[in-house]
Amino acid sequence: MTVPHPVLERAQTRVDDRQAIVTALFDRAASEYDRSSAVGSLGSGQFYRRWVLRHYGLRAGMRLLDVATGTGLVVRGAAAILPGPGAVIGLDPSERMLREARKGHSAPLVQGVAEALPFGDGAFDFLSMGYALRHVADLPLSVAECLRVLKPGGRLLVLEISAPRSIVGRWVARAYFRGVVPCAARLVTGSEQAAQLMRYHWDAIAAGAPPEAIVRALTAAGFVEVSRRARAGLLSEYTGRKPDRGAAPALR
Repeated sequence: MTVPHPVLERAQTRVDDRQAIVTALFDRAASEYDRSSAVGSLGSGQFYRRWVLRHYGLRAGMRLLDVATGTGLVVRGAAAILPGPGAVIGLDPSERMLREARKGHSAPLVQGVAEALPFGDGAFDFLSMGYALRHVADLPLSVAECLRVLKPGGRLLVLEISAPRSIVGRWVARAYFRGVVPCAARLVTGSEQAAQLMRYHWDAIAAGAPPEAIVRALTAAGFVEVSRRARAGLLSEYTGRKPDRGAAPALR
């Protein structure tokens, strides 16, 4: 099995346990996740999600799958653009996160993992994943599944947080995401589970695959027009397009 980053010693001891342990972390903090997330993004997260979906081409008439949807934050942003029934579908391995998502949106929600998407080939025009690529157990398999369920010409958008490259930038980011955010989440929610999940987020970010490795994985899977845009030194937007039907396969 190929993982996107090394096994985190504080979270697990065996790679085979990764999905169960990460899902359990999210299950325990699900009821407080939205408030904790708002603390980390200083309240700007939902506006950014809506904006970035439009920016990369989500338009009325499309069908979108949001992988690792969590409490449905990206789904809510997409639904503002695609109001039709069944136009937006969310998928997540955590049953409790999906339970929270159902409180805020009526879109179809499915329990499942990125490595085995329970949909047919070419089912979607647009596929999104918000701040979850670092949690998948098998990066190449996950991006291959994303390619499979997209229609020819369909687009992938992956949002991630990337650890700064400079020593100073990395120190500041670590102090914020592993110190300030967990403490604030604990104060706002009263939940130690929420604080624990916020600390785990930084562990996953810090140990995550570097941006160039993610770009290579998308290209190797068969995506074309692959690119990464960085914002504020932390936010990464990875995009790619499934080749049109009949197009020559990408060189590997």
